[in-house]
Amino acid sequence: METQKTASYLSPLSQAGLTYAQSEVYGILLKNGPLKAGKVHGKTDLKRGLVYKVLDELAAIGLVKKNESAGKVAIFEPEHPAKLKDLAEKQEEKAKTAQLVLDGVLGQMISDFNLISGKPAVSFYEGLDGIKKVLEDSLSSRTEIYSYTDIQAITTYINEINNNYVAKREKLNIKKKGLFLDSPKTRQLLSNYHTGVTESKIIPYPAIPLDTVMQIYDSKISYITLSPERMIGVIIQDKLIYNMHKYLFEYAWSAALPINKTHAAASAANSGSAERADPNSKTQ
Repeated sequence: METQKTASYLSPLSQAGLTYAQSEVYGILLKNGPLKAGKVHGKTDLKRGLVYKVLDELAAIGLVKKNESAGKVAIFEPEHPAKLKDLAEKQEEKAKTAQLVLDGVLGQMISDFNLISGKPAVSFYEGLDGIKKVLEDSLSSRTEIYSYTDIQAITTYINEINNNYVAKREKLNIKKKGLFLDSPKTRQLLSNYHTGVTESKIIPYPAIPLDTVMQIYDSKISYITLSPERMIGVIIQDKLIYNMHKYLFEYAWSAALPINKTHAAASAANSGSAERADPNSKTQ
């Protein structure tokens, strides 16, 4: 059979986006020149009906020219192989579009799967690209975002990424409540921090720099760690874990202070570690 002669074409043609049958039929035409459909069928193991179907498919994508004359059987002629490059480029563009479409619905598909399976989903990411993916996952949230945030770590390590993220969140009008450990620097950074979509409160509690962000949204919990040594992001999707953190946040939010308020405990915090007197402080 002709199949053996055209075998060398099958792999590259398949990688260019053709099916096995399309690759074989096009290879036969390249080896033999213009042929009637019956002649093509005689050179392959493919079924007659499939050969006719494939010839029409190849004509539709521009790799085969169908020459028809009144009262005569159609003859199929291969187009120049250079057209395969155009086909490959179209396949690549199609794949990119498909990826964008998939990214838009994948989160909801995973959510639906987890609901019926009862299994929590955990996704792990590394590096700046990973941090960006974890942050932007919340841009599809259907609920208000709750967040515990080290604002100084954000402005130090991922300021541009965060600014782009907030700009997208503002465009989508996704609201957020954020809790921050108190310090003069934190108050300064929050004084005009995207107040249209972000409501901020402070916790007057002495603590070391957290270098961490935690977000609670849409049945998910996400974490990112921010330091030169470790840039790690994790997303956990589980309704029970989400509910626990959601209610704990709401309790903490009810006890926290607006940034324009003063409190005796805030002064104690500011005289301690809130000024980042820690040796690793980024504001010294």
